[in-house]
Amino acid sequence: MAQDSWPSPSHNNRAVNDAEYERMAARFSDNGVYGTPLDAAVVSAGAGRTVNVRANVEASVRGHAWTSGSSGDTLPIDANTSGQTRVDRVVLRLTRSTWQVRTAVKLGTPGGSAPALSQQTGDTGTYEIPLAKVTVLTGASAVTVAREELYVGSRIRTCTSSTRNPNPVRGEMCFETDTGQVRVWNGSAWKLMYEDSSWVLVDAAVSGWSKTADSVLDYQAGTVHFRLGNYTRTGGAVASATDTRLPVLIPAAYRHKTRTIRSIAYITGARIGSVTIYAANDANRPGQVWLTSKPAIATGDVVLPGSVSWAVS
Repeated sequence: MAQDSWPSPSHNNRAVNDAEYERMAARFSDNGVYGTPLDAAVVSAGAGRTVNVRANVEASVRGHAWTSGSSGDTLPIDANTSGQTRVDRVVLRLTRSTWQVRTAVKLGTPGGSAPALSQQTGDTGTYEIPLAKVTVLTGASAVTVAREELYVGSRIRTCTSSTRNPNPVRGEMCFETDTGQVRVWNGSAWKLMYEDSSWVLVDAAVSGWSKTADSVLDYQAGTVHFRLGNYTRTGGAVASATDTRLPVLIPAAYRHKTRTIRSIAYITGARIGSVTIYAANDANRPGQVWLTSKPAIATGDVVLPGSVSWAVS
């Protein structure tokens, strides 16, 4: 078969049939309901063995638009006299013999799980997406409904940190070309999902200490992974009851907002101390790193702290 494309003047004088439309439009939108799980359920239990389809719902299945209409719909549920619980499924179904999308009830097997979805591709058959699961007890005159809507997603938009969509929808994602960050809108704020900042050197000059290895942090998607350096006491001795600051300063962007972080340190003579990393909201030592809960430190003693991680967003 030769190459082809549509719509075009050379393809059936621009006319497009239903199968050709589906091939073209299936990825215009994700399959699913328009909205979010915060919306009211699309399907709810009705009177007796029925379920109600909410009015004014819109969706897309393989590029075919669907609406429940201004009055919604009511679907009957078959009786269950099997002696075992049955789980049915309410689906949105594209039927290619009519090229219509409609709600339908798929009957489950008593004692089994919900029936599988039919998701046939090509020019024939059906394609279904889930709306709800319906539990029918044996002999029941009413049913229970569990939500199962599949929602249309939001595509990832490229932008800069100053040109994000001013009116985003919940679940919308963006990639900032100037920062390399991926963010998602949670309904009230843009939350960081991914960032690769490589590594950041966080050494600082502090009297009485020298370093033999750098203090380095890696920042990935809101999480700091901090490897402290190695330090030698060059100043005078420090009593066990006296805290002493180490030559490190965590930049403001990488500090925990409210919590002090602690890690262990090994000290000359097979001794143990505590390293305390102060939170951003500390009144006196924000971002500073101190040796606390320790033995006495003599001139020439070496401090070998461990590594620690924390979240910043």
